[in-house]
Amino acid sequence: MSIKHPIVAVTGSSGAGTSTVKNAMEQIFRRSQFNAAVIEGDSYHKYDRAEMRERLKRAHDKGKNLSHFGPEGNDFGELEKTFAAYAESGSALRRYYIHNEEEAALHGAKAGTFTDWQAIPEGSDLLFYEGLHGGVVTPQHNVARYVDLLIGVVPIVNLEWIQKIHRDTNVRAIAVTL
Repeated sequence: MSIKHPIVAVTGSSGAGTSTVKNAMEQIFRRSQFNAAVIEGDSYHKYDRAEMRERLKRAHDKGKNLSHFGPEGNDFGELEKTFAAYAESGSALRRYYIHNEEEAALHGAKAGTFTDWQAIPEGSDLLFYEGLHGGVVTPQHNVARYVDLLIGVVPIVNLEWIQKIHRDTNVRAIAVTL
């Protein structure tokens, strides 16, 4: 934990409302004139969209599971390194996962891919993380030890599924069958 370079992490599963909390916190940061460096958990996936589809198919063919929930689909070491560097110096490397065409236009990259790693600009007041693994601890990695404030978002199950279905059908254009 770092008094000089604090880290705030909001965690929760997909559709739980972490993005809503992130948007609210960004408004609070702006209003309070905090310069927050924001990173998203999707940026620490191991594979871009095309490679993940291929790896999912291979895992399925072998009778194995693969997801973005566990270490097989994420780079917890890189996330831990990011948090450690920021806590120590107030800077670290970050990248973005490009979810859709709107973000692709914003970042100049193709949807379903990552941007290049770039340094977080100097002078931020805090690091704000939103995603699945802001407090992850495994035998190999302890991301949580660098977090000064960890907020878990867990809605009721029905709300989570309603939000997820709405997002997947309206925002990501994924067909959902029940």
